[in-house]
Amino acid sequence: MRENELKCYYEAYAETVYRLCYSFMKNASDAEDMLQETFLKLAMQRKTFENNEHVKAWLIVTASNLCRNALKHWWRHREELTDETAVSKPQEKENDVLVAVLSLPHKYKLSVYMFYYEGYSAEEIAKLTGKPAGTVRSDLHTARKLLRDKLADFSDEV
Repeated sequence: MRENELKCYYEAYAETVYRLCYSFMKNASDAEDMLQETFLKLAMQRKTFENNEHVKAWLIVTASNLCRNALKHWWRHREELTDETAVSKPQEKENDVLVAVLSLPHKYKLSVYMFYYEGYSAEEIAKLTGKPAGTVRSDLHTARKLLRDKLADFSDEV
């Protein structure tokens, strides 16, 4: 991949990829590492992409896979990180939603992120992740229920 092309992709999609990585890794330094690894993989990629939307989808799937693999690594299990370490107590409703999304099980985060933050349909998410569309819709349904319960808990605390 040419340097100019890579630079354009970085400028266009780095923020999106970073947000996704942060939702998995729960801290800025690990999210930045995953962002760099994702774009390093893109730089070494020999595949030609159909269009910019194809590049964006490839980056999202690659970043989520890299994050999942990093979280499975043996040294991550030794750390005493919890979901609450990365996010302070919410002060506003938007922060409540962010905290709730960050606390979702990994199984649901990617689908929620792609559906609500990136605007992909369930069918597009299914195609990108290799899951059946019904599974994606079921994951979104379950995630919404979990979020509703978590947000009810937040409002009870305030």
